[in-house]
Amino acid sequence: MTVRVVVVDDQPTIRLGLRMILEHEDDVSVVGEAGTGAGAVDVVREVRPDVVLMDIRMPDGNGIDAVAALVAEPTLAATRTIVLTTFHDEEYVVAALRAGADGFLLKDADPADLVAAVRRVHAGDQLLDPSVTRHVVDRYVRLAEAADATRSRTATPAARHVLERLTPRERDVLVRLATGATNAEVAAALALTEATVKSHVSSMLTRLGLTSRVQLVVAAFDAGLVRPAGERPTGEPDASTCG
Repeated sequence: MTVRVVVVDDQPTIRLGLRMILEHEDDVSVVGEAGTGAGAVDVVREVRPDVVLMDIRMPDGNGIDAVAALVAEPTLAATRTIVLTTFHDEEYVVAALRAGADGFLLKDADPADLVAAVRRVHAGDQLLDPSVTRHVVDRYVRLAEAADATRSRTATPAARHVLERLTPRERDVLVRLATGATNAEVAAALALTEATVKSHVSSMLTRLGLTSRVQLVVAAFDAGLVRPAGERPTGEPDASTCG
């Protein structure tokens, strides 16, 4: 099966470089490009790719707005979005996370990592580079806490309600997802099949009304099931020790 990709970046040289890397692979094909956020939405609607590589800072509609627009399109439910970022784009990435991006990739990632990321997100696998994911989610939680100085260090009643809607096995799966583990790694740690792990993830997304695995991990942080690096959740094992 060929993975159909749309590349979005306002710099033509970067788009060309990404295209050359991806099309070197037999199972990946670049089916469209765009240099603006608005243009990205138009192209994706037209060609309906499997994966979109989305830059954040662009003219005429940024990548955050484009992600939100794509997530809102029911006909594009099968299209997955990887946000291209740097560690200097933290606030932008948090906004993209809220908008429903499926994963994150550093712009200076090795070509092999880029190709692997496209394949993994197309397969419905976990959130790409664990170091990037953990860094971004840590930042998300800290920004949320800074916005409300009275927020408890433990989960709020509303957040605890999220946990109450999950089965014990789903909570086990979610803890490991929050560390950046792949479906295969979660399956091995919990003695499950990968198909069962995917089923649990799908069930959690549906039950919690979420649209992406990134949002699912954020829900775990907000609910206190896992905490930013170095902090232990109340009444739960440290996620960094899982798996």
